[in-house]
Amino acid sequence: MSEPKLAPTVSVVMPAYNAARFVAEAVESILAQTFDDFEFLIVDDGSTDETPEILRSFAARDPRIRLIIRPNIGLVRTLNEMLASARGEFVARMDSDDVSLPDRFRRQLEFLREHPKVVAAGSRVILIDPEGDVLCEVCDKQSHELIDKAHMAGIGGMICHPAAMIRTKALRLVDGYRTEFELSEDLDLWLRLAEVGELVNLSDVLVKYRQHAQSRGYTHQERQHRFVAEAVQNARVRRGLPAAENGAVRPGECDTIRDEADHRYYWAWWALRAGNIRSARKNALRRLRLRPLSLESWRVAACTVRGY
Repeated sequence: MSEPKLAPTVSVVMPAYNAARFVAEAVESILAQTFDDFEFLIVDDGSTDETPEILRSFAARDPRIRLIIRPNIGLVRTLNEMLASARGEFVARMDSDDVSLPDRFRRQLEFLREHPKVVAAGSRVILIDPEGDVLCEVCDKQSHELIDKAHMAGIGGMICHPAAMIRTKALRLVDGYRTEFELSEDLDLWLRLAEVGELVNLSDVLVKYRQHAQSRGYTHQERQHRFVAEAVQNARVRRGLPAAENGAVRPGECDTIRDEADHRYYWAWWALRAGNIRSARKNALRRLRLRPLSLESWRVAACTVRGY
């Protein structure tokens, strides 16, 4: 009788939905990790494009992939489904449109081993546009105190969800994701995890975080703001703090986004401010083509031509 297979160190958790354009690059970036003791849990949540066929081809080639293809039930329920079956000591989140750099798992695992009080480790990330061109770097707050303070103020994105590695015990201690906070399930999770341990970002850039018009945060902004406010108020109650005087979330820079032209406008500015001139010019030109009569289109185009 053969010995039972030992549980992997890391369970990679990646939901996928209509991700045919980007999913192959996302999967390849996980399979190319320098640390390879992991299981790769992928659930196709009812895709109607070619995503299932692409995922089946990868699963046939690599036994670390545990693939489920089934009808749509939504992201939060899908995440909890995967957490329930994760066998690893750590869970590494991944999204089907992002790219993990080769040393991501090794660096995060080393840090978590050396810092037992830390329950979740993110990293600095590079924002990329749909074509994969660099826009800018984000997630520069590294300490638990700065990250949690921002989250308690309703400012999301301090830890990039698909760039995080989390202790499985901590995830189960806080009962995973909560369906009532759909669209802000990550912020709600960070707030609850911060009450049982520390959250940090590594200074290394370990993930390329893709921006595109189909991202949930762009397509459901108003509802997302409501859920964020509710998550923060819940955290204040749990921590014995008075309710915030104003439960609303402050509008962000991108809250006026309506279509691809708006996306390209902001991406051009982000890239320009970060000194990524080629990417800035490309996005400004696409904005100009989409909205040629807009003064904002001409302004951002002129700034990218000048390079400042």
